[in-house]
Amino acid sequence: MTSKLVLLHGFTGGPASWNVVRAHLPGDLDVHCPALLGHAPPVHADDEHPGEPRAISGFDEEVDRIARLVRDWAAGESVHVVGYSLGGRVALGLLIRHPGLATSATLIGAHPGLERAGERTIRKTQDERRARQLRSDGLQPFLADWERLPLFASQSELPADVLETQRALRASHDPRGLARSLRVLGLGSMPERWSVLSHIGVPVELIVGARDARFLSLARRMEEKLSRGRLVVVDGAGHNVPLERPVVVARHIERAIRNLSVLA
Repeated sequence: MTSKLVLLHGFTGGPASWNVVRAHLPGDLDVHCPALLGHAPPVHADDEHPGEPRAISGFDEEVDRIARLVRDWAAGESVHVVGYSLGGRVALGLLIRHPGLATSATLIGAHPGLERAGERTIRKTQDERRARQLRSDGLQPFLADWERLPLFASQSELPADVLETQRALRASHDPRGLARSLRVLGLGSMPERWSVLSHIGVPVELIVGARDARFLSLARRMEEKLSRGRLVVVDGAGHNVPLERPVVVARHIERAIRNLSVLA
């Protein structure tokens, strides 16, 4: 089994978002869960960019930062990268901009980017509105609105303790950091990747919840364009499959890693 596994969290999540999935993975795996831009804990109360490099102002700059972290940590060993939602978009950037970094990938609820300039403009406007809400109103009103998005409706069926753990993680963030994430890493700021999906040469497993209709449609299109893509649809799950079906996600990650070990 390859010894290196990178897990990239979604927006308002963090490294701890993967704790339950990790509990179902083999104990001998070497796992790295970096915090994405805007999600690091504050170092000083007045720090405008808590715990993070201040120079990053573009989506691909963050992709390159994560690539440097992973390359230094992996020290030449093979890496399987897993990304959920925002993390899936960053992971996709790693596969495209740094093709030798990962030997395989699992993308969960990932979006390859908006294809039309007008769509990106609209989305950037929406993300800017949310960023200003975070800066003016603080974290709690924003999170209340965020959790009511139809994308997350299926999570209402989860046990209360699971939801409470997720809320505590979301509430631990600095609103300035999340605002920065929206402005730099929002879907409207992400480069379009559809046109280069066929350039990815490593195996890519696409995991999506059966109740996540929008991202299921995207994943089917992605599978057609990827040269070594494979779609996995998880029954009963919505967008956040790692939260809703952590055992299923762990099983698929372990299988992908074991398949690579056989081929190595």
